[in-house]
Amino acid sequence: MENFPAETTSFIGRDKELGLLDAALTRHRLITLTGVGGVGKSRLAARAARRAAPLFGDGARLVPLSPLREPSLLGHVIFEELRLLDQSARPPEELIAEWLATRDVLLVLDTCEHLIGECARLASRLLDAAPGLRILATSREPLGVPGEWRLEVEPLPVTAEAAPSAKSETAGGDAVALFADRAASAVDGFRLGGADRESAVAVCRRLDGIPLAIELAAAQLPELTLRQLDERLLHRFDTLVVPDAPGSPAAPRHRTLRTTIGWSHELCAPLERLLWARLSVFAAGFDLADARAVTAGGPLTADAVPALLDKLISKSLVRPVPGTAGPARYRLLDTVREYGAHWLRELGEETAVRRAHLERYRELAVRADREWLSDRQTAWSARITAEHANIRAALDFALRDGPRRVALEMAGALWVFWFACGFAREGRHYLDRALAGGPEPGPEYGKALWAGGVVSVGQGSLDVALRHSAELRVLAATSADPAVRVAADYLEGTILTQQGEPERALTTLDAAPPETLWGSFEAACFMNRLSLAFARIHLGDLDLGKSIAYGVSTELGARGECWGRAFGDYLQALAEFGLGNWAEAAGHARASLRGKAELHDTLGVALAADVLAAATVADGQGEAGARLLGSAQRLWLAFGLPQMGNTKLVAVRADAERRSREALGLAAYTKAYEGGLYDDTVDGIVYSLDAGIGP
Repeated sequence: MENFPAETTSFIGRDKELGLLDAALTRHRLITLTGVGGVGKSRLAARAARRAAPLFGDGARLVPLSPLREPSLLGHVIFEELRLLDQSARPPEELIAEWLATRDVLLVLDTCEHLIGECARLASRLLDAAPGLRILATSREPLGVPGEWRLEVEPLPVTAEAAPSAKSETAGGDAVALFADRAASAVDGFRLGGADRESAVAVCRRLDGIPLAIELAAAQLPELTLRQLDERLLHRFDTLVVPDAPGSPAAPRHRTLRTTIGWSHELCAPLERLLWARLSVFAAGFDLADARAVTAGGPLTADAVPALLDKLISKSLVRPVPGTAGPARYRLLDTVREYGAHWLRELGEETAVRRAHLERYRELAVRADREWLSDRQTAWSARITAEHANIRAALDFALRDGPRRVALEMAGALWVFWFACGFAREGRHYLDRALAGGPEPGPEYGKALWAGGVVSVGQGSLDVALRHSAELRVLAATSADPAVRVAADYLEGTILTQQGEPERALTTLDAAPPETLWGSFEAACFMNRLSLAFARIHLGDLDLGKSIAYGVSTELGARGECWGRAFGDYLQALAEFGLGNWAEAAGHARASLRGKAELHDTLGVALAADVLAAATVADGQGEAGARLLGSAQRLWLAFGLPQMGNTKLVAVRADAERRSREALGLAAYTKAYEGGLYDDTVDGIVYSLDAGIGP
């Protein structure tokens, strides 16, 4: 269970620190790496965690916190990075503590300084709840938690200047080795030797051995000789040094880094500086299209952005993000982004550029919603997930600085991200905040209301969903858009079915027009028909329920859609199971599994796995069925609300468990069941697709 990013540049030095951390991770439960920005705390923590991971039975996990600006979302971020699946309404911190309580895990909280109080509070809670937990944090200051062991990360050492004839590659220490390595990346054929090494030692000493400062200096070598670089840095530090910050214990090193970044800033052309400042609004990564959309304006045209971005990359001010699918993505290191943000404020452009950032991600959310029922569905799911940090930042800005209409529109348009892609808890957070101000003129409020209801149904919070449903019903009565009524019908009918009242649900769902209506609630029209099929199947009208589900799956399949079609497959599996057609039920269940797994829809996967298990048991394959039941149960335990609280689905599963136990005997059943229960979730899904009966 590891998620550390690939190292794209060589890791140099830090042997002493790694040795200390190797020992500390066996003796202390909370370790904090402190030090100035740019000193390499994050790289060191990641390297130490990789080395230590085999010592922890449940592995190591990185939680990057630099993109997060809203302290109340800290639990959500850790929850997501741990890949926990529970989408109920329980507080994320409670679920994290519960999950960690029985596990042996190393958790790396990277970049805590801007959330220091919240990180300290949560670290204390988790350490109290989970005896097998170790936390490795990075921060510019200690967390201040009792029992915390602190390691101050010093700059890389610079040894005495080597003689011009020195040939040792290590002469000058780790700082010079880093300089030589990064210089070779910047200049083809670069080798450090002879008198040049003496200049390199002087440069590294002037930069106090701070890795980021060294990397920024090395990036200037395509434009300057090493001697020129040394001379200009000397002039820069002798005449333009920023004064020490009063009371700062590490003021000289802070000053060195600020001065180096400031010099890099001065060496940039005016438009490069402007792009740097405007790029600082991105919370995490961005691609070229994002950069053009958000930063263009005034003297900085969209057409000029690509070449200017290349210039910033060549100066190591912007870094490529490794291992990303699709368009290349880039990021700014935290310290470089902070400098850019400072200049953006100085320019008086912060609000305007943040509004452009908000508009970019509002438009992205709306397009994803508009194109969800198409063959671009999987691509949109991946794109929105990749942009999660920027979406958070945009929503936080919209809720803080308005207009509220934009927050409503964006949170509502992201309904499928919240509901279908595993982020229901965070969706509730944003939707509740957006809706808290009460009704707002325009369609955005109604869409957010519906989204809040859908997410609440998925969490099992039917009381909240009912309130949203009733309010949406009032809006539908005065709306000129007939699809608003269909959306209200879907919510109400689904809630009634979940409450065990499918007869009343049919009255509501049957009243909706059978045709698909276009607009903001197009997806609700399909979901309404699927909910109608669900209610019919619950009432025993299996052939009609199957027919309705088949029609929806066929229509969505023709569009290239995956998620809704897979739910239609699940409903057909339920109907075929009720009709005693075990092989047909298993075939539809597998089709549903494939579609739901592709979009990381845990609820859909668990539902389909239950039907597949029940059909396999009913066909007489008790051992395969028992293992499938175990795999499905693992998902339900993680999801937090078995069978969504639906009594009929609970009964189907309970019957399958009983039959399998009777067929195998308790010992054989338990062995097979636990084989699925304790299997890796992904492996369990693969097994589900291969085992049992059906095509």
